[in-house]
Amino acid sequence: MNRKFFGGIAATLSSLAASTAAWAQGAAAPVPEPGNNAWMMVSTLLVLMMILPGLALFYGGLTRSKNMLSTMTQIGGVTALAMLMWVMVGYGLAFGPEGNQFISWGKFFLAGVTPDATAATFTDGVVISELIFVCFQMTFSAITIALVLGSVVERMKFSAVMTFAVVWLLIVYYPIAHMVWEARGVFFVMGALDFAGGTVVHINAGVSALVAALILGKRKGYPAEPMAPHSLTLTFVGTGLLWVGWFGFNAGSALEANGSAALAMINTFTATASAALFWMLAEKFSGHKGSALGYCSGIIAGLVAVTPAAGNSGPFGAIVLGAVASIVCFIFVSKVKPALGYDDSLDAFGIHGVGGIVGAIGTGIVYAPSLGGPGGADFSIGSQVGTQIAAVVATIVLSVVGTVIAMFIAKAVTGLRVSPEVEADGLDIGEHGERAYN
Repeated sequence: MNRKFFGGIAATLSSLAASTAAWAQGAAAPVPEPGNNAWMMVSTLLVLMMILPGLALFYGGLTRSKNMLSTMTQIGGVTALAMLMWVMVGYGLAFGPEGNQFISWGKFFLAGVTPDATAATFTDGVVISELIFVCFQMTFSAITIALVLGSVVERMKFSAVMTFAVVWLLIVYYPIAHMVWEARGVFFVMGALDFAGGTVVHINAGVSALVAALILGKRKGYPAEPMAPHSLTLTFVGTGLLWVGWFGFNAGSALEANGSAALAMINTFTATASAALFWMLAEKFSGHKGSALGYCSGIIAGLVAVTPAAGNSGPFGAIVLGAVASIVCFIFVSKVKPALGYDDSLDAFGIHGVGGIVGAIGTGIVYAPSLGGPGGADFSIGSQVGTQIAAVVATIVLSVVGTVIAMFIAKAVTGLRVSPEVEADGLDIGEHGERAYN
C-alpha cells in the first residue's frame, strides 16, 4: 500500500517536472493525428486507383481494339515516370523550403523528409506526416500527365510520350502546382480558389492535350473513317473507378478527416449525378438517344467541374455547377470539335479543359454564402470571379507555351508519330509486340 502511494507521488512529481521543462522550452511541436494520417493514406490510394485501373480502362475502352494495350501502357508508363520524378525533383520544385511566387527548390531526392517530419494542413496546429503528403501530391502529378494522353492516343510513339512527359512535368506541372497550392505561389497569394486541382490538373491537362493534338496532327482517316470505341463496357467500368477514386482526389484535398472533407464528399456526389443526367438530357434535346457514353462523359464532366469547388460550394451550388459544365462540355464535344476539325481523340480538352474552365470560374460564384457556399459575410462574387479568370488565363498561357516546348523537344529527340504502317496495324503490335485480344 505505502509502496503504491509513494510510487504515485514520485510519478506525479516526475510528470510535473517534465511538464515544467516542456513549458520552459516552449510548446511541443504538433504531432500528426492517426485518423488524419489514415484518411490521407486511403485518399492517396484512391487517387492511384483513378489512374490504374480507372483512367487506363476509361481511355482504353474508348480506343479501337488494336490500340487498347498501347493506351494503357502509355498511361502506366507516364504514371511510373511521374512518381520517380516527383520524389527526385518534383516535390522540391513545387513545395520546397526555398523559392518565390513562381517556383521553389530544396528537398530534392526528399532530403530531410524523415518519418518524423510533418506537413501543415489548413487548420492551425494540425499536421500530417510529410511523407504521406509527398505521396498524395505525387499521385496528382501522375494523373495530370496521364490525362494529357487522351488527345494523342493511337498515333504517338511510346518513346515520344515518355520524353514529352519528362519535359512537361518539369516546365509546366511543377511550376503551376507551386503557384496554386504553395503558400508563396502567385495564385495562392492572389486568393484564387482551387480546392483540388481545377487549374493545376484539369485546365492544365486539357489545354495541353489540345495543343499536343494540334502539333501531332489527326489520326489517319479521321474524321471520314469510323473510329468508334471498341468497348464501352470497359469504359463504363473505368468511369465507376474514376468516380470512386475521385473522393480521394476531392475529399482528400482537405488534408484532414473533417467537415471540409465531408463537404467535398457530398459535392462530389451531387455535382457528378447532376452532370451525368444533364448530359443525357442534352443528347435527347439534340435529337439523339441518351447513351451510355453520354452518361460516362457527363460523370467525368461533373467530376472535373466540381474539383476546384469541392470544398468551396454548398451541395446545391455543386448541382448547378455540374449541370452547367455538362451542357457546355457536350456542346464542345458534339458541335465545336466537329466544326473546327481538330482530333482530340478522347475529348481530353472537350471535357477536362472546358469543364475545368467552367468549374474554376464557377467556383467564384458558388463560394458565395448567399448560394450556400462557405464564403464569409464580406465575400464579393465579382472580385472573386475576376481573380478566378486571371488564374485561368495564366494557367492556359503557361500550359500552351510549355506544351509547345515539350512537344518539339520530344519531336527532336524521338520523332512524334509512329509510321503509317504501325498506325494502320495498331500500336499494340507495332509499339509493344502484343495484342489486347487474341
